[in-house]
Amino acid sequence: MRSKLLIIISSFLMLFTASSCSDWLDVNHDPNALEEIPDAKVLLPAVEMGIANNLMGWEFGFGGGFWVEYWTQSYTASQFKTLCEYLPQEFNTTYQSLMREPMTDLKRIKTMTAEDENKGYYFIAEALSIFTWQIITDVWGDMPYTEALRFEEGISSPKQDKGEDIYADLMKRVDELLATDLSKSYVDPTYDYIYGGDLGAWYAFANSLKLKLMIRLSETSQYNNASVLSFIESADLLTSSAKIPGTVWDESMEGKRHPMREFQLGGANYFSTNVIASKNFIDYLSLNNDPRLSKLFIGGTKGAFFGDFDSKKDSDGNGKTDDKETYAKSIFNLDDKDLEKNNLLEVLDLILMSDWEVNFYIAEVYARASQLDKAKDYYERGVTASLAQHGITSTDIIGAEGYAAWVNGTVEQNIKQIAMQKWVANANYQHIESFLERNRTKYPSVNEIDIAANRRVAFDNFPVGDLTISVKGRALLNGNLPASPLYPSSYMFRNTNAPAQKANVGEKVWWNLKAGK
Repeated sequence: MRSKLLIIISSFLMLFTASSCSDWLDVNHDPNALEEIPDAKVLLPAVEMGIANNLMGWEFGFGGGFWVEYWTQSYTASQFKTLCEYLPQEFNTTYQSLMREPMTDLKRIKTMTAEDENKGYYFIAEALSIFTWQIITDVWGDMPYTEALRFEEGISSPKQDKGEDIYADLMKRVDELLATDLSKSYVDPTYDYIYGGDLGAWYAFANSLKLKLMIRLSETSQYNNASVLSFIESADLLTSSAKIPGTVWDESMEGKRHPMREFQLGGANYFSTNVIASKNFIDYLSLNNDPRLSKLFIGGTKGAFFGDFDSKKDSDGNGKTDDKETYAKSIFNLDDKDLEKNNLLEVLDLILMSDWEVNFYIAEVYARASQLDKAKDYYERGVTASLAQHGITSTDIIGAEGYAAWVNGTVEQNIKQIAMQKWVANANYQHIESFLERNRTKYPSVNEIDIAANRRVAFDNFPVGDLTISVKGRALLNGNLPASPLYPSSYMFRNTNAPAQKANVGEKVWWNLKAGK
C-alpha cells in the first residue's frame, strides 16, 4: 500500500509543482496542470495531499506555530524573526498554492462528477472545498469567493466578498451537501488517503464541518447555542481524525517527506538552527507534568520568552546569559531513526480535522448550555483523543488529581478549560487552527508583563499558561497580538477590484469580536 501511495504522490508532485515564470501571479489558472483528466479519482490523492501539506507547511505551519507561541526564534539564526516581530506577513505562498492546485482540482472533480449517479467523488470534493474556503476566509477575512477560480470565464480580477457573505454561502453549501443520497455511491479506497473510501466517515466529516462553521461564530449575533445543541444531538460527527497517515512518507527522499521534516532534512535545518521552545508553552507542559511534553520537545524543558531572540541578559539569574542557554527543540529536529526508536512516528500524521477538535466543540456547546456532565464527558474525550494521537494511554491528567481535571465552573471558566487543552492538543498538528481558535476564544490569555523592562520579575512571576507580547514586536501592534495576515499579493497585484491593503497584521476578521488581545 505504501509503495502505491508513494508512486501516486510522486506522479502528482511532478504534474502540479511546476510553475510558469510569466504567469505565476495568476491564481485563477494553472497553465501547467492537465486540461483533461479522464477520471476524477486520479485527482483526489493530489488534492488531499495538497490541502494537508499547506495546513502544516511553510506559512501556516510556522506562522501558526509561532503566533500561538509553541515556538520562538532561536538566538543563533534569523529565519523567523519577522514572524516574532509581528512584521507584515501575507502568507501569499500558501494562498497561491491552495488556489492554483487543490482548489482548482476540486472544481474539476465537481464538474466531472456533478451529473454522475455515483456521488462519492463529488461529495468528498465539495466537503474539502467548503473546508478549504472556510480556512481561507478565517485566515484573511474578506476575500475573492464568488468570482474566484473563474479565469476561463474571463474573470481575471475577481471581486472581494465579505466574510459574512462567504460564511452564509458555505453554510448553504454544507446543508445541500448533507442532503446528498450516498446509497448508490462508491469511492475507490486506493485513491482516498484520508478515509479509504469510507463515505460514512466523509458524511460525519461534513457534519463536523457544519459544526465548525457554527461554532466559529460564537461571539457574533448569528450564533444560537440552542440551535447548535440541537444539531450535535441529531448529527453523526466524526470519531476518527481526517488525516494523511505518517506511514505514506519516505524520509529518505526529497519531496516525499512530511512538510516540517522537509524543512529540516531538505538542507535548511530549520529545527536545529531556527526554532526553539517558547517558554510560555513548554512551562505549561512541564510544570503540569503533561506527558505530551516528551512527544513535542527534546533537550530539556527550558524555553525562551517569545520574540526575545537577541537578549544578552541573564533572565533566570543562573549566571548564563540568555543567548548562551541551551533550549528545548521541537521533535521535528530528530532524524527518522530517532523518531521511530522513541515511538514518535505519530508526529508525521498530517491532520485536516481532528477527533479532539470535534469533541472540544461539542464540550463547549454543552458548557454554554450549562449541561456540565455532558460537557465534562466530551472534554475528557477530547483530551483522551489528543493523548492517543501521541501514543499515550494514561489519562491521569484528567483524573481527580490531574491538572486537566474537569472543574464545573462558570460558562467562561469552562470555555477556558476546553480552549487550553485544545491549545496543547493542536501542537505539531493543527497550528493555523490553533491560531484561529485563540482569536475566537482569547485563550490562552495574554499577560501584559513587559519582559524587557524587568526580566527577573517576568521570569519568576509570569503566569503559567499565559501568552506574552513579543519582546521585539511589542511596539508594532501597540501591545496586541497578530490577528490576520495581509491580503496576499498574488490576488492584490493586477486586480482592479482589489481593496486597500491592511495596515498591519493586527486587523481582526469579522467574527473575531471577543474582548481581549
